[in-house]
Order: sequence, then structure tokens, then C-alpha cells
Amino acid sequence: MRAGGQGASCPRAVAAAVKGQTAPGAWGRMAAARAWVLVLSLWGAVVSGQNITARVGERLVLNCKGAPRKPPQQLEWKLNTRRTEVWKVLSPQGDSWDSVARILPNGSLLLPAVGIEDEGTFRCRATSRSGKETKSNYRVQVYKIPRKPEIVDPASQLTAAVPNKVGTCVSEGSYPAGTLSWQLDGKLLKSDGEGVSVKEETRRHPETGLFTVQSELIVTPALGGAPRPTFSCSFSLGLPGHRPLHSAPVQPSVWAPEPVPLKVQLVVEPESGVVAPGGTVTLTCEAPAQPPPQVHWLKDGTPLPLLFSPVLLLSEVQPHDQGVYSCVATYPTHGSQQSPAVSISILETGREGPSAGSVGDSGLGTLALALGILGGLGTAALLIGIILWQRRCRREQRKAPERQEEEEERAELNQSEEPEAAQGSAVGP
Repeated sequence: MRAGGQGASCPRAVAAAVKGQTAPGAWGRMAAARAWVLVLSLWGAVVSGQNITARVGERLVLNCKGAPRKPPQQLEWKLNTRRTEVWKVLSPQGDSWDSVARILPNGSLLLPAVGIEDEGTFRCRATSRSGKETKSNYRVQVYKIPRKPEIVDPASQLTAAVPNKVGTCVSEGSYPAGTLSWQLDGKLLKSDGEGVSVKEETRRHPETGLFTVQSELIVTPALGGAPRPTFSCSFSLGLPGHRPLHSAPVQPSVWAPEPVPLKVQLVVEPESGVVAPGGTVTLTCEAPAQPPPQVHWLKDGTPLPLLFSPVLLLSEVQPHDQGVYSCVATYPTHGSQQSPAVSISILETGREGPSAGSVGDSGLGTLALALGILGGLGTAALLIGIILWQRRCRREQRKAPERQEEEEERAELNQSEEPEAAQGSAVGP
């Protein structure tokens, strides 16, 4: 603000001083010229700046403001682009750079065919015959519009409730890279991590410097949705005044499979559902479906609060934990289904087995039947052994008197033979 104020007041002061000069003729004119040179030096250089977008391959002319209309011209152009590592200086008397840029007779800079390498900054400094200096700054951005995007490998049919690849949208030959977007029935689609997934890839040609952009769309159509949705993609450079380019639409049909009956199972650990006091029981609700359903639990027919996990853990089981448990799986498209119920009970001490009505009654019944049969067979074998032993004892008792009689007869015979032997020995010769 201070510099601007000085620049505005100086012309009036100098003009008054010049007007007040009494020296006539050439001396007065010389003083007036010097005064105006002083004014211009106090004003400083006039600088103008502008952003320009130029299409690749087209002719571009940058005007040098303040350039003298008649030669010799006191001006120079400086440019800093991708073609130059440092500032490049061009002047009317200097070397020509005809293939890239050249200075026209009116001081303007001509670029016959703008390329990607010409993107950068251009500056012109011109000095008039009176010594006034003017600077012009240009920031040049180039662009190239590709042909319309195309959806390659489009799907002819989609399956409801499962992810499907709609196709790949491809745009070739753009600068800058730009962006691709998808539309469903005219509405913008974005990746949401659930029913819509977009995978993008950008490649740059090493020689031309132009970009190829492709985008792959994967969607999960909802059951009961539109039978033939309309998909399209569009390309945008992101520059002001450039409208998006739209591809031809595709309309795949949507096939909805018949719903498969789902069977919800409840797995218990331990399998019998019988646990000692203070033990642990794990119940797992198995619901085969994608995405997983929402699960809640019931005990004795009453919902358990704040339990939405497929696994129910009963730790340090107490008598109040006994009861009949089941799980309910709620599907977004199949409604709710309940699992078969299981019974959880505590093993009571002092009894040979668990209480009746526990999980696995059929298995326990089979085990009891087997034990009963084995017990019966053991009892029968024991009875047969006792009967055979008793019979043997009776036979031995019957044989004992007979053996006694025989022994008595043998004893009598021995006694009768002894006297006869004695008499024989006494009669001798």
C-alpha cells in the first residue's frame, strides 16, 4: 500500500515541477523527459500473470505485454519446462529454437505444436523506448483428451446375492491421467466394502508420456432387485471447462437362484451336555451361510440378553445354568431359523450315572442295555458255576461212605490174615 501511494503521488509532483520550470526550449524538454524517467523508475515494472491450458499438438501464442511495436525490440523470453533443466533464454537476436518455440516480429512467443514437455513457466520481459519495463508470466498446463472409455469383457448375466464382475472400463491416451467412475442407472457407484468394489490401475507409456486408466467393477446384486440394471463408466480430466466422456452402457441380466433350505445345528462340548459342578460347557451355533447370520440364544424358550455371538460359553456351571438351550439364526434373505434344543445338566455326586433327560439319552440307553446284557451273562455264568460246584460236592459226599466201607473191609481182611500167619509160623518142624 505504501509503494502504491508513492507511485500515485509522484507523477503529479513531477508534473508540477516540470510545469513550473521557466527555462525555455530544449532545456525544458530535457528536464521534462528526465522527470518522466524518474517517475517510471519509481513506478517499477508492470507484472502480469496468467494460467493457460493448451491441448497437445495445437499451436500456442503467448503475447509479450509492453513489447515495442517497431524493431529494434528490447525483450527476452525465459522458459522453464520439462525440455529444459534450467531457465532457457530466447531473444529476437539470439539463436532460433524453431522446432520448439520462436519469437514473432511483434514480440510474441510461438509454440508451433505444444507437447507434454512444454508444460511449465514462461516469462517475458520487455523494455519500451522510454525505458518502461513490463513483465509477463504464464503458467502453461497441457492436456490431451482420450477417446471415449470402453467397457471390455462385459458380463451378460449376474447372479443375485453373490459378487459378480460387471466388466473393466478402459481409457487410453489421456494427459493428465484423469479418473474413471462407474454409474448404476445414472447414479454414481463407489466402493463401500459390501456390495460394490472398484479396483483401479493407471499406467503411463514410457515413450509418449500418455496415460492408460482402467477400472474393474464388482457388484453383489440384491435379491428382488432390478432384473436388468444399466451400468456405464465415464472419464474426467479434472480440468475446468472439460466435460466427462461416457462409455456405451451395458445391461446384464440378473439371475436369482432358488433359496436353499438352511439347517442350523447346535454343537455341545461335552457331547453329553452333562458337566460336574464348576465345569465348562461350550455351545456353538453352526449356520452355513454367507454372509454369516445374526445369532441369538434361548434358554428354556426365553431369549438371553446381549448375546449375539455364534458361541455361548458357560463357565463355572452352577445349578441355575441347567436348562434347555437353543440358538436362532436370522438371515437377511431367509428369515429366522431355530436349532434343535439341547439340555444342560449338572452331574450329581453319589449316583452311578447322570440324571435322566440329559443330551444323548439314546447313547446312554444303549450303554445301559449293553451293561445290562453283560451283567446278565455274568450272573448266569455265576449261577451255572455254583450249580456245577454243588453237584460235584454231592457226588463227593456220596462216594465218601463207599470209600469208608472199602477201607473197613480192607482192615478186617488184614486182621484175619495176621492170626493165620502167626499160627503157621508156630507149627513149623
